[in-house]
Amino acid sequence: MPDGQSQISLTLPDGARRSYPAGVTPAEVAADISPSLAKKAISATVDGKHWDLQWPIPSDATLALHTMKDEPQALELIRHDLAHVMARAVQEIWPEVKVTIGPVIENGWYYDFDRAEPFTPEDLGQIEAKMREIINRRDPVTTEIWDRDRAIRYYEANNEPYKVELVQAIPEGQPIRMYWHGHWQDLCRGPHLQHTGQLPADAFKLMKVAGAYWRGDSSRPMLQRIYGVAFQNRDQLKAYLTFLEEAEKRDHRRLGREMDLFHMQEEARGQVFWHPNGWTVYTTLQDYMRRQQKRGGYVEVNTPQVVDRKLWEASGHWEKYQDNMFLVEVDEEHAREKAINALKPMNCPCHVQIFNVGLKSYRDLPLRMAEFGSCNRYEPSGALHGIMRVRGFTQDDAHIFCTEAQIEAETARFIDFLSNIYRDLGFPEFEVLFSTRPDVRAGSDEVWDKAEAALLSATRAAGIEPKVNPGEGAFYGPKLEFTLTDAIGRKWQCGTHQVDFVLPERLDASYIGPDGEKHRPVMLHRACLGSFERFIGILIEEHAGKLPFWLAPRQVVVASIVSEADGFVQEAVAALQAAGVRAEADIRNEKINYKIREHSVGKVPVILAVGRKEVEDGTVTLRRLGETQTRVAPLAEVVAELAADAVPPDLR
Repeated sequence: MPDGQSQISLTLPDGARRSYPAGVTPAEVAADISPSLAKKAISATVDGKHWDLQWPIPSDATLALHTMKDEPQALELIRHDLAHVMARAVQEIWPEVKVTIGPVIENGWYYDFDRAEPFTPEDLGQIEAKMREIINRRDPVTTEIWDRDRAIRYYEANNEPYKVELVQAIPEGQPIRMYWHGHWQDLCRGPHLQHTGQLPADAFKLMKVAGAYWRGDSSRPMLQRIYGVAFQNRDQLKAYLTFLEEAEKRDHRRLGREMDLFHMQEEARGQVFWHPNGWTVYTTLQDYMRRQQKRGGYVEVNTPQVVDRKLWEASGHWEKYQDNMFLVEVDEEHAREKAINALKPMNCPCHVQIFNVGLKSYRDLPLRMAEFGSCNRYEPSGALHGIMRVRGFTQDDAHIFCTEAQIEAETARFIDFLSNIYRDLGFPEFEVLFSTRPDVRAGSDEVWDKAEAALLSATRAAGIEPKVNPGEGAFYGPKLEFTLTDAIGRKWQCGTHQVDFVLPERLDASYIGPDGEKHRPVMLHRACLGSFERFIGILIEEHAGKLPFWLAPRQVVVASIVSEADGFVQEAVAALQAAGVRAEADIRNEKINYKIREHSVGKVPVILAVGRKEVEDGTVTLRRLGETQTRVAPLAEVVAELAADAVPPDLR
């Protein structure tokens, strides 16, 4: 008995307290409560920790017992057990395969294997069938704690070198827990289900195979990683697979090709080559933001791309952010050593330099300074994802220099400003997270206390109670993160608003107060879209390429049905362009159905078809993207209608 204690007191799910022998397992407690619960139970929570039903409870505790109806716990166990069942299935089919690790991830799991031959799609189907066979065997799951030497001897005897290395890496004194699923064994922290038959045989699917270096080290063996997804029942799996199909249809990388918006290539990894159509979207969105910022009282500036390391050292970025910066060495004339510069990863230190030129008075505050700042940050190649995650991007960045007394009003003003922009762009609702101090940060705890209190108070004054996001603030200050939800339920963190007492101090920013003395301004860092590249990717996926008419790069195609209509087509295009509509002609010698299909794939919102009758009547046949109905109307009427649609929302 632990510590010589013979009895422990457990607080049970109904609130009652009962005494049990020390070392009692949750399975034994479940059986004591009722045979039905003992049969349904899958795991327990003991004093807040997820607990295997077989693990002894050493001391007084609060106990909760879980069944398959308890989603977080059930999903964790389903996915974790399926990882083990998959590894067992692989080794039953191919005994020579070596196993490594198989953690739970979002929506499922993966497991890494060392196998000479690559896994094929047919192999995945064979593995799935074997997994269902193992599930139907209802093999018991058991667990033991071994000492290090015994575990190493076991894995050496079974020719599992990766498991030997994992055991050797476990710190001294930490328990080495061994799990058996029937005859098959794995090293694991647990917890797990009680037998394989508790797994839903119709609620999982193996998705893909990818390469992965052992321990993430490119000098180590390349393994094969099989990914799977799993849920509590078949309907949830079906819904998830449908979601994936919808997400694939909306993938901005595919749509970017079909709409001829952009491309990316190895010679400029993580950078975007914008094509004319994509650049039209970009500049239209930028023009919209420029107008909004001007109305919002911002002055626009532009700062250098390459800045000497001295500024980054002074700001603190050199110490805290250097791993994400691109460095440039320059042979300066008359200098003994090469000068080290960096491509700017953010705009804030440069904005302080503008603020510091000339004396500033309290009457000049708040000073709202905005820049469409081109920034460069090193992102690992494996993290890059189309235009959503890049190395070169442009922020709709701004910094508000203000007094402490103005923080609340400026925060409320910004939330209102951002709300209007998101509403115009099709996101009327958003979630707000309050990100607090990270472990690696600049500034004293006193300064952070003040900054966090000020931002939280200001947010509440704006009528918003944010969700706390502990430890995720910037290194120089806490921040608000504004998260959008798209048409298929995915969340995207876009806007930010941060309170910073640190950078003005480090870069010696000051203003003259009413008392004639120098004071430090507070610096509010804010962005609405985040980066143009990422936000455009979000818009493409939100609308499945069918961008709002005012933002669409190719708004109208006027297509001829017969060659005799070519002249009227050109007249219609000229009239639309004169009215401010982005219109083009298609007078190729192709059938009209071919033209409609091609331009629909390119997500052109409106196609106007013109044949002999339309020429005679001065009309066009209007077809909107995604609609089967067409409408015949006079050209002048259609021009006026589309010109109204083309007006950006802030100008209506």
